[in-house]
This record gives sequence, C-alpha cells and structure tokens, in this order.
Amino acid sequence: MKRSVLAAVVLACTGLAGAAQAQEVVGSYAAYIGEDDLYNSQGERLTEPWQVLRQDRANYHKFKIRQRGDEGDPFFSDVNNRAAMEQMVMNGSIEAQAARDLLRGGATVYVTIYGHKGRGDYVDVTVVR
Repeated sequence: MKRSVLAAVVLACTGLAGAAQAQEVVGSYAAYIGEDDLYNSQGERLTEPWQVLRQDRANYHKFKIRQRGDEGDPFFSDVNNRAAMEQMVMNGSIEAQAARDLLRGGATVYVTIYGHKGRGDYVDVTVVR
C-alpha cells in the first residue's frame, strides 16, 4: 500500500513538472502575403511555406516592406527568431492546401507562435484566401 501511495505521489509530481514546461503562446500576428514576400533578397522565387513566412517577417521588420493587413510582432523582429522559422513550421502545423495558397500569394496568414519563456518552438499557420 505504501509503495502505491509513493508511486502516485511521484507520478503526480512528475506531471506537475511537465505542466510547468507546457507550451504557451509567445506571440501572434496576421499578414498579407504580397508579391514582395514571394521572392528572397536576391530576387529568387521562394518554394517553401517557411521561406515565404520568413521573408514576410524580414520584409516587415528589416526592410520596412509592408502590405495592407500586415501586423507587427516583437518575436520575429529578432533575426535569430526569423532564422528559426523553418524548424518552427516543421514542428507546427499548416494544412497542405494552406501551404499551396501561401505559396501563390494574395492570401492572409494568421500565425500563432508557441514556446516557453519567450523561446519559440513551433507555429500554427492558418491561411485565408
């Protein structure tokens, strides 16, 4: 009996430690994906959703290229956080049709950034055409 109570206490404490590490929303934004967001700084057409999302944030924060509907976000104002965009998209979610719509441009994206203690771990991306 004592072992089962001890095991229950250990499991409960383990669960609490895991909850302390739970992901939280560290930021979100909406942006319109325009023609400028579909090309990198060398003029090459981007072919992956994460590339377009990263370019959109670089355009917004670094190059001050903005379309109607673009919102700011403090998280991707940091160049290192923009560099992590690929991994964050891979760790997150974007529907296949949403990815195709994003790559065509002319769509609005809603991005929610999840992480812990200000660190971004993944993004959820919704695209509306």
